Amino acid sequence: MEIIALQEGNYIANSQKEFQLITENTTEKGLKMAIQPFVIITENDVILLDFGLGFVNNGVPFIYEMLQKNNIEPQQITKVLVSHLHKDHIEGIGYFENGNLVQNFPNATIYIQEREIDFALEQIDNPSYVFEIVKELKKLPNVELLNSNSGNITDEIFYEVSAGHTKFHQVFWIKADNEIVFYGADDLPQKIYWSMSVAYKTDFDGKRAMESRKKWEQQAKDENWKVLFYHDMKTPVATFFEEKMKYVS
Repeated sequence: MEIIALQEGNYIANSQKEFQLITENTTEKGLKMAIQPFVIITENDVILLDFGLGFVNNGVPFIYEMLQKNNIEPQQITKVLVSHLHKDHIEGIGYFENGNLVQNFPNATIYIQEREIDFALEQIDNPSYVFEIVKELKKLPNVELLNSNSGNITDEIFYEVSAGHTKFHQVFWIKADNEIVFYGADDLPQKIYWSMSVAYKTDFDGKRAMESRKKWEQQAKDENWKVLFYHDMKTPVATFFEEKMKYVS
């Protein structure tokens, strides 16, 4: 498998979940994080893991620029796996024109937990969501709604509702070519979370997320997973070998 981190940059998120690109002149306070969707290329699919932010440069979606920098055309994406619906993971799905959502990947099949959509629609005052996008998701002809707590999308792609960061947050495994790639999204957003036994109050169920991380760490060691970190500013990918973690970028 080929793994590509689509590094959209490092950002500061303020209390209103507004994202500002970090530059030498940045003075705003807030939570610092990378935004980096991933592309996984197998013999059968070109898979996008989450959509990133919905920024546009000179009329071109930023996610397009990141793909093309890595010699991938947007129409090559066959599947999009969505972990949850916070804006920094879903905004890159598209943009609105005359009140209609124009998709950035209309030919790809998009996999979303239906219960996560319903949960998101209940979070009326939560600035983490872009409700005009969330309201459109069930209407899209290329969205595949998942309802089970775990299962397989293909013989290579597996999912599980981890239900830590949000109520129906899901994680994914891609197994091909004798490799296992794991994407924990915001239940495992940075490598430092491996060494911190913390139940975060900002999560829907911080204790569950913490317990999942412990379980995944042991499995990653036992099975030599490649682990993807969506928000890590230094280490997008980590690989486990014999109880030690080797970081590869």
